[in-house]
Amino acid sequence: MPQKVIDYYDSMSSPWTYLGHIRFLDLADRFGLTVRHKPMDLLKVWSVSGGLPLKQRAQQRQAYRHQELRRWREFLGVPCNVEPAHHPVADRRACYLVIAAQRQGLDWRALSHALLRAVWVEDRDIADHPTLEAIANETGMDGKALLAATESEDVKAEYQSNTNEAMSLGVFGAPMYVFDGELFWGQDRLPMLEWRLTQKLG
Repeated sequence: MPQKVIDYYDSMSSPWTYLGHIRFLDLADRFGLTVRHKPMDLLKVWSVSGGLPLKQRAQQRQAYRHQELRRWREFLGVPCNVEPAHHPVADRRACYLVIAAQRQGLDWRALSHALLRAVWVEDRDIADHPTLEAIANETGMDGKALLAATESEDVKAEYQSNTNEAMSLGVFGAPMYVFDGELFWGQDRLPMLEWRLTQKLG
């Protein structure tokens, strides 16, 4: 039987990560999986895997992306602004914030969700340091101390390590769930991930 561990590569600015975050964590909990959360530099991952930043994609692809976001919003019954005020947004510091929370044993799940909601529901700028501090405070953490921890070289090194590891595994987008060496890309693959977990873990 495979180890009950799953790796979760994501970005704090990805709408697909937002749409799948709670559902993925619920699925992992149902199967008793330990989630190794690995926020990564999505732009760097794209740069070696053929991905393009949103504004550089063909208009047809941009239009279809909006259509899909609207459909998933309706299908899941969750709020989602398909054209948020602050996107694309540099999410490096937000990723650092989550990594710092993880390293301190804080609730990274709630913080990640709060950051994703900030972009896709609340029209907040997660590149803004006071906004990050406020979000951490709202999640029950010491925002000022946690933001200061994002300056740690260990935090930055973990982010880079996550990114390098993602590229070495063949990760090319977010979210990517990796279980027993198998990659599942996107929140729309969660039913397939559940199928595989059922096969292997019962």
